[in-house]
Amino acid sequence: MTPQAHKRSRLTKRLVAAAAALLLGGGGTALIAAGASADGSGTDGPGQRAARSVAAATVSCPDVGDRLRQVPRGAQLPVSRGLAALDRQVAAAYEQMTAGGQSPAQAGAASTDAALETLRQQRAKTIGAMADAIGRSAPRPDGLLRMSACRMKPTGQEISVGDPAAGGNQAVGGDQAGGNQDATGQGSGGQDANGGNGNGQDANGGNANGQDGNGNGADNGGQQAVGGQQANGGQNGGQQAPVGGPSPDDFADIRSQQPNAQQPPRGNGASTGTFQSKCGTNKEGHFNSDNVIVTPGVSNGAHHTHDYVGNKTTDAFSTDQSLAASGTTCSNGDQSTYYWPVLRVLDGTSEHKPGAGHDGNVGSVLTPASAKLTFSGSQAGDVTAMPRFLRIITGDAKAFTNGPANANASWSCTGFEDRQLKDKYPICPKGSDVVRTFNFQSCWDGQNTDSANHRTHVAFAQQDGSCPAGFRAIPQLQEKITYKVPAGKQFAVDSFPEQLHKPVTDHGDFINVMSDRLMAKAVACINSGRTCR
Repeated sequence: MTPQAHKRSRLTKRLVAAAAALLLGGGGTALIAAGASADGSGTDGPGQRAARSVAAATVSCPDVGDRLRQVPRGAQLPVSRGLAALDRQVAAAYEQMTAGGQSPAQAGAASTDAALETLRQQRAKTIGAMADAIGRSAPRPDGLLRMSACRMKPTGQEISVGDPAAGGNQAVGGDQAGGNQDATGQGSGGQDANGGNGNGQDANGGNANGQDGNGNGADNGGQQAVGGQQANGGQNGGQQAPVGGPSPDDFADIRSQQPNAQQPPRGNGASTGTFQSKCGTNKEGHFNSDNVIVTPGVSNGAHHTHDYVGNKTTDAFSTDQSLAASGTTCSNGDQSTYYWPVLRVLDGTSEHKPGAGHDGNVGSVLTPASAKLTFSGSQAGDVTAMPRFLRIITGDAKAFTNGPANANASWSCTGFEDRQLKDKYPICPKGSDVVRTFNFQSCWDGQNTDSANHRTHVAFAQQDGSCPAGFRAIPQLQEKITYKVPAGKQFAVDSFPEQLHKPVTDHGDFINVMSDRLMAKAVACINSGRTCR
């Protein structure tokens, strides 16, 4: 085990002893609200005299990577390493806040302030070094230094926590009266009012009788909302509210949602064809916690595990040349890289390795039931070929703290795909699978295969289907991934620790490595209105 891994393991063990400490690297520091009991009455019942209401919070830092506008070639590796260092510093701040097994509230505001000040100083040094690297061959971005300070961001939710010393059961992990809860289990976080479709309805978990959010219990064969734990320690469907996210408010019964999916208007000259790449569902087991687009050259740059299909060798150290030389899982010879965060069933299992348990991502990885990769046309006219090695990211892995401006993934259930959720996980009825959908940007600036913040070289089409000025239409990639989540089981997407496994943080990544010939075939199919594979 590496020193860093051992350090993380000690932190995880301390969380078991702390009734309201850091939510397992998941960024949720639990702040004790004294005087509230488990039933909210303000008095402590028998066996629950130490139960408290807990308000969860996370550390929110400005996203330096999103503000980058120019990174010269010679500065790319120092900047990549700097971005990875900023993420590691956040994790170190969590450990400082929970030193000695205390929560920030128990340690006092001064301790939390000290941790944030240490974090600010570390970030200032790292950001300064990044700015210096850029400044050697381009204008130095001095404004980045104003992004050093971080803050505590309330999640807007309270959860119930007990004191093991008093014999009370804990809803956020730790030792229970009836047995030990694995310290790697995930737990409640809370979703704030960032984005979403505005019509998502909360599924607030079960009641004291162990029913799910619909009152149907576990016998309906469908999924259950998180948080159906009984006050006496009983569990809804055998599942405990997990530590570190997601929270009960992160789930919504898909049947309670109103249809909201709308197709954009189609112009007279629309390109109506499609081109599909069949690349499998990663049964080959190609996983890593790298992100070659955002942090090339840095292992574990994502702090969460990615699922890969297509290109067989993609990792942090891939180059255009290595990608072009790689084999592929796609049946048509498409060597492109398609990847997204894994989805996990929260069954208490944990792998103690980077991107998994060491970064607060626990549970068994679900293999998709299907992964449909479709390229479609423009509503306003013909599309042009994508350049080889074009990189596109859709969604925002840090949307919970950044806000929803770049959030773009959606969640639904098979049979209900006219209802799309942005900031909720769907609770699907029996026989219905969970669906993740990523619609990628379909306009390209005609010059660059990437940009400093990995966004400004591409754009979404406007409401009428046309591209913004200076951009041209390219085939739009849609990834639609389905999962057969076991009945009664909770699930969550992998995330950066401080993002609390929120559904709004879901995202997809794509590197086009199609040969020019294959891309030309795709464009011809799309522009002629045909369906091709």
